[in-house]
Amino acid sequence: MAEQAEELIEDGRDAYALDISLRAALRDAVAAQDVDSIDALMEPLHPADIADLLEQISPAEREGWLSLWSKGIDGEVLSELEEGLREAVLEILPDQVIADAVRELDSDDVVDLVEDLEEEQQEQILDALEPADRAAVEAALSYPEETAGRLMQREIVAVPEHWTVGEAIDYIRGQAGHLPEEFYHVILTDPRMKPTGYVMLGRLLASVRDVRLLDITEDSFRPIPANQPEEEVAYAFNQYHLISAPVVDDDGRLVGVITIDDAMIVLDEEHEEDILRLAGVGEESSLSDSVAETTKRRFPWLFVNLVTSILASLVIAQFEAAIAQIVALAVLMPIVASMGGNAGTQSLTVAVRAIATKDLTSSNLMRVITREAGVGLINGAIFAVVMGIVGVVWFGTPMLGVVIGAAMVINLLVAGLAGIMVPVVLDRLRIDPALASGAFVTTVTDVVGFFSFLGLAVILLL
Repeated sequence: MAEQAEELIEDGRDAYALDISLRAALRDAVAAQDVDSIDALMEPLHPADIADLLEQISPAEREGWLSLWSKGIDGEVLSELEEGLREAVLEILPDQVIADAVRELDSDDVVDLVEDLEEEQQEQILDALEPADRAAVEAALSYPEETAGRLMQREIVAVPEHWTVGEAIDYIRGQAGHLPEEFYHVILTDPRMKPTGYVMLGRLLASVRDVRLLDITEDSFRPIPANQPEEEVAYAFNQYHLISAPVVDDDGRLVGVITIDDAMIVLDEEHEEDILRLAGVGEESSLSDSVAETTKRRFPWLFVNLVTSILASLVIAQFEAAIAQIVALAVLMPIVASMGGNAGTQSLTVAVRAIATKDLTSSNLMRVITREAGVGLINGAIFAVVMGIVGVVWFGTPMLGVVIGAAMVINLLVAGLAGIMVPVVLDRLRIDPALASGAFVTTVTDVVGFFSFLGLAVILLL
């Protein structure tokens, strides 16, 4: 079994994906209770890859693996796990393994680990920490959820602003063993512990010892209030190309620091939430969710879709007599609604993303609306010609081609406008546009598509 593990490793893996045979090899090693083979399989893997593997296997396989190899699970693996699966893994691991794992983590990672757990599991992890570390984590947990205070780490490298490079370097060397695992800046503070600037480590080491720290500070210095929403923090990091930023309390005093890795995780989560919300599957959906959890998240939006579909059907019902006389209307009308729905989704996706990145503002809103109207008209005209020809060739009725062509122009124009206006209006009403826009836009395009097509048919064909 150990030889099989070595061969699997020597064969090489895709740089960013787990080898497809890894799961089978792990299953065999667990079945044989071969801990050495499990160690050999896991040795080259990054903690994120081990977390991915835990998410991909079945609960029974996971429990068998962890019962044999629990000593290999460290804090980094736990911090990489999805929230729902993390609770299940913690229930399997021995208390001592959990204690050893969380002691390795910085305070921000411990906060991320415990904030969504049940109270009993939270207490279990907090009890494993040293008193000073526990106090730091509890202080972070006192801030509202999804704010900079929850995101920051309490381990800080800060020195008085009047120091020189030499004094700062000597201080940092003297703190060996007590420094954060990763830090990029030395933060300068005044006597009241308010941050006044920071110095990049590279610039610190490249400067001579008698240079004042205040003379080599970075222009990117930007303190972040502890109560600022984390999505605003992520935006600031992305917008201003920050690597780290000090966090201050209501009095402007230094209480922590946020690093780029945590900010980018938030940015990635925001993007993921927008995608999931647009699809109506819930912002916390995961492949490891149970059938019941998945059903519960998806049902509400399916129900909303059912209601909007009924509304569109009521529009169709008003033209029942016309459809009975001209069967071709029933054949062609889904095309108009479908094209409008797709066009609306295109505009909607662009608008939601632009709102999230603050690119769509009141200053450029009219220009974007005009652009989408123009795109809708041009695409509508092109597809009107195409469908006009199809209508004539298929059914031999020139006027039917005119009807579907005109309806196509109207619906694609309305779709482009709705795709922009609906998310903008919802955003102004403080409603998440990613969550609710899709249902409204689809309803608009369906209703307008059916009404314009069938209404024009009644006027021009009957």
